[in-house]
Amino acid sequence: MKAVLPQYNTRSRFFTGLRAQGRVLGALVMREMITRYGRENIGFLWLILEPMILTCGVMLMWTLMRHEAHGLTVIAFVLSGYMPLTLWRHVSSYMVSCIRQNLPLMYHRQIGLADALMSRALLEIGGTTFALLVVYHGAYLAGFIEPFADLGLVLAGWLFMAWFAFSVGLVLAALAEIFEVVEKLVAPLQYLMLPISGMFFMVSWLPHEAQKLALYVPTVHCYEMFRAGTFGNTIKPFYDVSYIFAACLLTNAVGFYLIERVKGHVKFE
Repeated sequence: MKAVLPQYNTRSRFFTGLRAQGRVLGALVMREMITRYGRENIGFLWLILEPMILTCGVMLMWTLMRHEAHGLTVIAFVLSGYMPLTLWRHVSSYMVSCIRQNLPLMYHRQIGLADALMSRALLEIGGTTFALLVVYHGAYLAGFIEPFADLGLVLAGWLFMAWFAFSVGLVLAALAEIFEVVEKLVAPLQYLMLPISGMFFMVSWLPHEAQKLALYVPTVHCYEMFRAGTFGNTIKPFYDVSYIFAACLLTNAVGFYLIERVKGHVKFE
């Protein structure tokens, strides 16, 4: 019994700490919702309605313009491109100003910079995911798109995009506290990245040499996985799970390292 007791105590402390961390994140997410969207009007619904309205607008525009989608359903192609893009932009960009906006919370012993960043990312991921479900089911019930061919691949592409966006958001949030100009450059850089992000094309449509270059971009693998789950055998996807996993893990590690280092640059008033 004496040999087992320390292990039991360690496990008990771990789960106690995990529950406490969950309560902290839950409280921070609720605070973030109330602070940003308030208690009146449509409030939190705007987090879901915003990407829904934009996605439906783009789908309508592409359909009216008879945009070329290489034989694929235009609405499904736009949905598989614009919703992951919305996830990427919301998570990575809204984290940039998170640290300074949550500085008063840092006086609480149980709350750290990483907690504030994770709570904001969770809010954006949750809202965008719900918007994806609503838009997809609405388009499916209306007969505009077919059911997902492989839900597992759709989920993998979506979660990898969320993870990579969170990791990049950590890096940007830390750099924005060191260099003020970073916050102003985020939006232009996101627009400049659009042509190579994978939203507007599939790797199989590109020339052979361009395919090699495209696969160096982590978000391309997320789009390819998501579209592989959306269209199934009608397309030839190119993605490497080990590559996107390594890219997310490395960026995540760099992000958390910079967040720890940036504490010396944060001014608590």
